[in-house]
Amino acid sequence: MRSTQKKLNCMLKTEISLIRRFGFGCAFCPNSRVSTTTANARSTAKTSKYYAKIVSMSEAAAGTEAPAAELAELALEETAGPKVTFSDQFRAFAKFGDTKSDGKLITLSQSDKWMKQAKVIDKQITTTDTGIHFKKFKAMKIPLADYNKFLDDLAKTKKVELATIKQKMAACGAPGVLSVSAGKAAAAVDRLTDTSKYTGSHKERFDASGKGKGIAGRRNLVDDSGYVSGYQHKDTYDGAAAK
Repeated sequence: MRSTQKKLNCMLKTEISLIRRFGFGCAFCPNSRVSTTTANARSTAKTSKYYAKIVSMSEAAAGTEAPAAELAELALEETAGPKVTFSDQFRAFAKFGDTKSDGKLITLSQSDKWMKQAKVIDKQITTTDTGIHFKKFKAMKIPLADYNKFLDDLAKTKKVELATIKQKMAACGAPGVLSVSAGKAAAAVDRLTDTSKYTGSHKERFDASGKGKGIAGRRNLVDDSGYVSGYQHKDTYDGAAAK
């Protein structure tokens, strides 16, 4: 119990020193400088919440056992990284394939690409449905506000939860190439590549095992031995005469 208290106090002192060094103020650190910029204000809110939780854990550990579950949860929160929002994804896909785009307006093709990657477009929602609802805005590109209306209208028409659609689209990852599974040969392809079923001159180009004969299978070689085609007693006369 004492070792846990000591570790928590050490963590608290270390992190407060970092706050003082970089200028991010918090509620329980009155000597730190509070920045007036928006970026520092956001960092202050984040760190204040983080350290307030450490303080509460420290106080709880003074009379109880170490809150291992809360420590593990806190570690996961700090290592998980920033969460990508729906608006972040909108800007990313609005720039996809268009180097001049600033991410404020999205086209129908970019929207379809986004929905396909998020697996929103399926048997229930098709590109025909997205095209019909997108054309209602009578514009090639629409902003985020109109795009939310587009999704709302599409969800109501197809009777799908809007929250589910947005959740999939926010968690589909960065714009990229869709994974394509390896194709399987169709029955027609198998039939057309079966050399045992070839006839005529094509049959002569392969041996019994299906291996090509090379130039011998493509060249018409003339038999000038003097025997008619199909004769089975070739080169047997001399042996019969000797007897």
